[in-house]
Amino acid sequence: MRRMDNVRKNTKTRTIHVGSVPVGGGNPVAVQSMTNTDTRDVAATVEQIKRLEEVGCEIIRVAVLNMDAARAISEINKAISIPLIADIHFDWRLAVAAMESGAKGIRINPGNIGGEEKLRKVVDKAREYSVPIRVGVNSGSLEKDIRKKYGGPTPEALVESAIRNVNLVADMGWEEMKISIKSSDAMATVEAYRLLSQRTDFPLHIGVTEAGGLIAGTVKSSVALGALLMEGIGDTMRVSLTRDPVEEIIVAYEILRAVKLRHRGPEIISCPTCGRCEIDLFSLAREVEERARKIPQPVKLAVMGCIVNGPGEAREADIGVAGGKGKGIIFKGEKILKKVDESQLLDAFWEEVEKVVREYDAAHKL
Repeated sequence: MRRMDNVRKNTKTRTIHVGSVPVGGGNPVAVQSMTNTDTRDVAATVEQIKRLEEVGCEIIRVAVLNMDAARAISEINKAISIPLIADIHFDWRLAVAAMESGAKGIRINPGNIGGEEKLRKVVDKAREYSVPIRVGVNSGSLEKDIRKKYGGPTPEALVESAIRNVNLVADMGWEEMKISIKSSDAMATVEAYRLLSQRTDFPLHIGVTEAGGLIAGTVKSSVALGALLMEGIGDTMRVSLTRDPVEEIIVAYEILRAVKLRHRGPEIISCPTCGRCEIDLFSLAREVEERARKIPQPVKLAVMGCIVNGPGEAREADIGVAGGKGKGIIFKGEKILKKVDESQLLDAFWEEVEKVVREYDAAHKL
C-alpha cells in the first residue's frame, strides 16, 4: 500500500468521490459548509440544507454527537440532493452507524477515534460502503508528542500529524481520503498546506478554522484560501464563519470568482457612495444582493449611486441601475433603458435582471 510520505512531490491530486461530487484530480473546487442545527432535528436540518443548496452548496457536513444523530442521517438524506458527510469525534461506533445510515463521507481524526482496533473497524466499514474519509487535523487536536517536539501547533507539526494519521488509514488498506490541516492563524494555515501539498497526492480540503464573524472571518479566509488557490492548492473548501452558514457559501464563491477559478451567481459591482449620492444606495444594494443569491448564472450587475457617472463607470456590467434625487435609471452598457421613480427602482431593475438571465440561458442553451 502506497504511504503518504512516499509520494513524489508536486504530483497532481488524485480524484475521490463524495457521493456524486468528484474531489481532486483537477475537478472544480467543491464548495461545502456545515449545518449548525441539532442533527437529530431532521426538519430543521433539512430546511437549512435546502437553503444552502439554493446558493450553491455542493457538500454538506453535519455533527454526529450520538447514535440518534447518526440514525437521523437516513431521514435527512431522503430530503436533500447533495452528499452528506458525518463529522465524528472520539466514538468509532458513531462513524460506523453514520455510514450504515447513508453518510457519503466521514470526517475523523484517526488518532482520537479510540485506538488501532477501533480505527480498523471504521476503515473496514468505509471500504465496505465505499465511503471516503476526511482526515482532519487542527491546531487543537495535535498529539502530545508532536506538540512537544515542535513546541506548539506549528505548520510543521500539523503536517507531521496529518502524515501520521493518513498512514494509519492507508496501512489498513483504504486510500479514499482527503486531508485538512486547519489553524485559526491564516498564515500558519497557508504554510501548512504548502508543506503538505509537497508530500501528498491526496485531495486537500482547505479552510481557516474558527475564523470569526462575517468581517474577520471573510478577511482571514480570503487571504489564506485565496493565496492557496492561486498556487493551485486546494480541491474542496469551506469558509468557516460565526454566521448563518449560507454566508459561508456566498463568501466561498466570491473567493473562487476573485481568483478566476469558478463563476457562480451574479457578480455585483457597486460604488461605495460619496457626497453626490442622493438615494438610499445601501438598502438598494442590499436588496439586490439578497435577490441575487438564488441566481446561479454568472451575470454582472451594477448598482451605482450617481446618474452622472454610474453608467460610464459600470459599462462592463450586463445590466445596471443608478440613482438620483428621487429618480433612477436602468442602463445596459452606456444606453439608458428606462427612468423610474426611486420607489419603483428595485422592481423595475429586477425585471431587467430576469431578462438578462433568460438571455444568458438562451445563449448557453440552459
